[in-house]
Amino acid sequence: MNARHHTHLLGISLWFGCSLIAASVWADDTVSSSIPQAVAKSLERNQIPQEAVSIAVIEIEPGRPGKHIAKNKLGWRAQEAMNPASTMKVLTTLSALDILGTQYRWRTNVYTDGIIRQGTLKGNLYLQGTGDPKLIPEELAKLMKDLQGLGIQKIDGNLFFDRSAYAPSVMEHNTIDGESLRAYNVPPDPLLYAFRTLSFQLGKSRTADFIDINYTPTLSQLKVVNQMQLVDRTCDNWKSNIRFTLDPENNSNTDQALTAQFSGTFPSACSAVNYNVVALDANTFLTQGFAAAWELAGGTWVKPPTGKDGAVPLAARLLLQFEGVNLGEDVLDINKYSNNVMARQLFLTLALEKMGKPATTSNGEMVIQSWLKQNGLNFSGLVIENGSGLSRNEAISTEQMNQLLLTARNLPVGEVFYNSLPIAGTDGTMRNRLMTQLRKFLHLKKKPEARIKTGSLADVRAISGYVVSKSGKLYAVSSFINHPNAWRGLEAHDQLLAWLMEDGPDPKHAR
Repeated sequence: MNARHHTHLLGISLWFGCSLIAASVWADDTVSSSIPQAVAKSLERNQIPQEAVSIAVIEIEPGRPGKHIAKNKLGWRAQEAMNPASTMKVLTTLSALDILGTQYRWRTNVYTDGIIRQGTLKGNLYLQGTGDPKLIPEELAKLMKDLQGLGIQKIDGNLFFDRSAYAPSVMEHNTIDGESLRAYNVPPDPLLYAFRTLSFQLGKSRTADFIDINYTPTLSQLKVVNQMQLVDRTCDNWKSNIRFTLDPENNSNTDQALTAQFSGTFPSACSAVNYNVVALDANTFLTQGFAAAWELAGGTWVKPPTGKDGAVPLAARLLLQFEGVNLGEDVLDINKYSNNVMARQLFLTLALEKMGKPATTSNGEMVIQSWLKQNGLNFSGLVIENGSGLSRNEAISTEQMNQLLLTARNLPVGEVFYNSLPIAGTDGTMRNRLMTQLRKFLHLKKKPEARIKTGSLADVRAISGYVVSKSGKLYAVSSFINHPNAWRGLEAHDQLLAWLMEDGPDPKHAR
């Protein structure tokens, strides 16, 4: 072990040992080992064996001042480590909020090897990233204003991208389903811009019978060719008759003109839809996005830039350090909309901040394991691969998930975490869930609420979060289904949440 690595390990051990939090208190209570009848019937109806399901329910209530305790209410195979899909983001976001703080901000550093003379920067720009997961057009526009505030109106030089914050292995574009052009599979990047995703908005024009196509983020060399035809059809499966090409494909010449061509048919019944695609390499996407943002801000180039990989030279000077949105806002996006690449970058940020660069997944896991130990949590069977749940290997038990949910209620960041979870019938991935069940409570002054992180893979359905029942009780609930028919398990999970809203574990409060 080299001296530098030893220093990082020593630092992390001292950091985690400085303020241990006492383990949460669990109250004695009768634990039911039977699946609620409505849930069991739904599983049977959808041909999902109970042996492929895990359910854990606890009731959380105030204990001694400032602390909450839990009563076990239901445990069905609750100690079995299973694939949690995107509910693994609960562990990543909660630990990161507690370790880094809600006001943590990522930094994107801009260096130059040149000088500013009469409004022109004569020299190259070097962008050095730390993994800001939300460097989106609105944020890049702010960076451009900061550059102009230095007295720069024209740039006479090229762009270089320093990605040394991450180990090369974590930036490889490996997928678990072969869908490399899908936005949910974007790999981590210390200089990730707009999730490296082109988002095209398609819709029928309000003024004529043709299709409008707009896109974001703006790229400096992209032209859209619209050969779509409008047809009288419902909006179901609108994507199936669209043909999309990007020419030149697999483009690696960052200043070359690009043509996005749409052909095929589009249903007139569709008001507006988004067609998202990851079709450009990271350097091309960032180069053309940066160039366009500079031009939109009123800046000019002596010649279009060509962006390349390159470490910041020792002789380069720092022009500015740009700080992105805070971690509290990022966690909201990660959990509400289950953003995989944002979660993966947050996981790597733990490694970067506590173990130094280059960030690796093994170091990220080490940081989280130390945090668990700090909080008195010993998770046997836990497997963390990338922290997002987009994995065939990640594993955790529903009992452990509930321990995390209880721990959250005893942390200063607990409310920020709670508010980041999707609300059933309202927003995020739970926007269209439990609509029928929620209508039953419209007459109540204080209505039940379910804040649930969801997860789904081809053979996995998962939920983890909190339910406030009609009597005001707070339950933590986690349930995993690992089975080829898991996609049919949404109904069973909704039945479980509805049962909790009705105070199912407590007959005296239930109907």
